[in-house]
Amino acid sequence: MPFNETELEALSGLFKEKRFTKGQFFAREGEYARYFAFVNEGVLRAFFRTDKGEEYNKTFFTPNNFTGAYSSLITGQKNRINIQCLTDTVLLVGDFQQFTVLFDSYPGIERLARILAEQFFVVKERREIQLVTLEANERYELFKNEHPDLEQQIPQYHIASYLGITPTQLSRIRAKN
Repeated sequence: MPFNETELEALSGLFKEKRFTKGQFFAREGEYARYFAFVNEGVLRAFFRTDKGEEYNKTFFTPNNFTGAYSSLITGQKNRINIQCLTDTVLLVGDFQQFTVLFDSYPGIERLARILAEQFFVVKERREIQLVTLEANERYELFKNEHPDLEQQIPQYHIASYLGITPTQLSRIRAKN
């Protein structure tokens, strides 16, 4: 996004660098989200947990992407997902309410928020369609194309969960390739 100097100052003033170690949480289910972040370094996962304690990875956040518990940020309701660091991570963290206050004074920042929301929606819809229309091996190939370096950075069971398969199924798919 091309910002003028005033918009850039207002936007950059919102963010503070924070470091997280592997395993730390950026957001937890049951809490109210207040912050969103830009991923400078590292990998995070967004996941939800069933009543039985089973975890399902929803998405991964990698460098040069925004992360946050968006539903909670927008609705003000308790968060239903967890966002956890899978590696040591450096985030630029900003207060979401302060971000939205800038919209009236800085149309470029509001435009950025709209574009990010649109991109998030498109990615989410594409993923949902892939989960129900593609075979597991096709989803794995797409994962490798979309996240070429991720396999070497995170445990295989996280990838299997993201693909909607068991770790054993993932091993079989990888062995065939």
